[in-house]
Amino acid sequence: MSDAPGPFELADLRWTRVSGRLVTARLLVVAVVMVVPVVGTVAVAVAVGELWGWVVPGVVGVFVAWLVWLVPRQVRALGYAERDDDLLIVRGIMFRRLVVVPYGRMQYVDVHAGPVARWLRIAQVQLHTAAPATDGSIPGLEPEEAARLRDRLASRGEAQLAGL
Repeated sequence: MSDAPGPFELADLRWTRVSGRLVTARLLVVAVVMVVPVVGTVAVAVAVGELWGWVVPGVVGVFVAWLVWLVPRQVRALGYAERDDDLLIVRGIMFRRLVVVPYGRMQYVDVHAGPVARWLRIAQVQLHTAAPATDGSIPGLEPEEAARLRDRLASRGEAQLAGL
C-alpha cells in the first residue's frame, strides 16, 4: 500500500456541505414518482387475490425503502470548496466525482430554484464554462449562500479573465 493521498484527499481544504433540506426535496420527488407504481402494483395484487400477487408490490416496496436510505447519504456526499484559482465540487458515495472549475474558464453562473425548492428555501448554483465537461452544479444551497457564491464566483471569474 502506498501512503500517497488519493485524488479526493486534498490537504487544507474546508469543504462546505449542502443543506439537509435537499434530502426532503429529493424524497418528495421519490414519493411523487413512486406513487403510481406502488398504487398500481397493490391494486393488481388485490385484484389477483393470491399470495404470489404481492411479489411485485414487495419488490417495489424494497426499492422505495432503498431510495429512502440512499438519498440522505447522497446529499451528505455533496460539497464544494473554494480555492484561490478554482472551485472544487465533490459528489458521490460509491462512484465519487471531483470537478475542478477554474475561475478563468467560467462564462456565467446561474442560480435557480423551482417551486418545491423555493418552498424548502434551497437553490442550485450552475456554473457554465467554455467546455461542458468542466461545468458544475451545486444543488441544495441556502438562498443567501447561493447568492453569495454567485457573486463571488462571478467576480473571481472576471478577475481571472482580466489577467489574461
